[in-house]
Amino acid sequence: MNSQVNDLKSLRITSPDDDEELVEEIEVEEGEDEDDEEEEEGVTLGFVEKPKNPCFLLRHLFPSKAGGVPSWLDPVDLPREKARTCGFCGEPLQFLLQVYAPISEKESTFHRTLFVFMCPSMSCLLRDQHEQWKRDKNPRRSVKVFRCQLPRSNPFYSSKPPRRDGTDKPLTIGAVLCSWCGTWKGDKICSSCRRARYCSEKHQGMHWRSGHKNDCCQILSSSEASASTPDNNRGKLPAIGKAACSTLWPEYEIVIEDELACDTEMSEDNSCATALVSKHDKIDETFQLLSDKFEADDNKKSWASFEERIAKAPEQVLRYCRDLKAKPLWPLSVGRPSEADLPRCNYCKGPLCYEFQIMPQLLYYFGVRNDLDSLDWGTIAVYTCVASCEASVSYKEEFAWVQLYPTAAIP
Repeated sequence: MNSQVNDLKSLRITSPDDDEELVEEIEVEEGEDEDDEEEEEGVTLGFVEKPKNPCFLLRHLFPSKAGGVPSWLDPVDLPREKARTCGFCGEPLQFLLQVYAPISEKESTFHRTLFVFMCPSMSCLLRDQHEQWKRDKNPRRSVKVFRCQLPRSNPFYSSKPPRRDGTDKPLTIGAVLCSWCGTWKGDKICSSCRRARYCSEKHQGMHWRSGHKNDCCQILSSSEASASTPDNNRGKLPAIGKAACSTLWPEYEIVIEDELACDTEMSEDNSCATALVSKHDKIDETFQLLSDKFEADDNKKSWASFEERIAKAPEQVLRYCRDLKAKPLWPLSVGRPSEADLPRCNYCKGPLCYEFQIMPQLLYYFGVRNDLDSLDWGTIAVYTCVASCEASVSYKEEFAWVQLYPTAAIP
């Protein structure tokens, strides 16, 4: 894990202050070839692995992870209720993944994590696809990204690097989280037992029906014991996997590798990609099915380029490159944002730059079925403030662009 954090810290591109003259280069020039792949800046790939020890995914070890519940960087000042819900169905968003990506050139970004949440409803994602083309100041979204950053000296963590020997602990406990989803702040409390907390009435009802009704009776019957529990446990971390919800996506650790290393491995063994893809026939069959549906020459060209690039490491779920020249690896020629489609930073009003993209392979590891109404995407590109600016709010909302396959119809 130490090497992974160090690798992410080595992703430093250049300080935004040093590169102001390059900011304009993130904008697409008229006549620029949209089919060009990413610039040859170093791309870091993310792969998912089952954690050897779930304790390694706790917040004070600054993990990159997918599925399960988030490891909040600022454990106290979490996103407010309006920010944490789907803009279409109004349900609390589900945690997708988080990437620990500090920027060493700035003291305020010594710790920096990007969190991605989305509604698991494909219907909402289809509506989101339509909404993202609007240039409204406050568009409704079903995919949301939050950036949180802290200086080295902060009230939550030691200024010394984690030892990762089982003795590391945060300096403070965090906010009480929802007893159902384990994700959002539990602003609401069970009126019966006064112990269970919830982020929404929906989650309170789901927890009640799933068994909390019986738990309440047991808690009330042993009220004296329950009253002493908070004092006895004060200062202790919440138990891992405490969320009662059984529909969270499975939890993985995200491990990283330089894409150039994958190039080297392929040059030594050309059968590498075939062997990897054959381990997951579903991924291979899905790509072929989609390829057959692409009729436009531009889409076929983009798809062929996309397949060729990811064949170097077909199990990748993440591509990271925070460089002002970097671009996402788009699977299709249609559905890409232009310069005018990208908003300005909500806080400093400065430009955004591409930072990473989430690949559709993640859905395979999450066990999402290939049904007509199942969640699906071509890629999710995340754009963040070039300056990684400061603001009074701990979790600053960034921008995600979702490219869907043309087989999905917008309602």
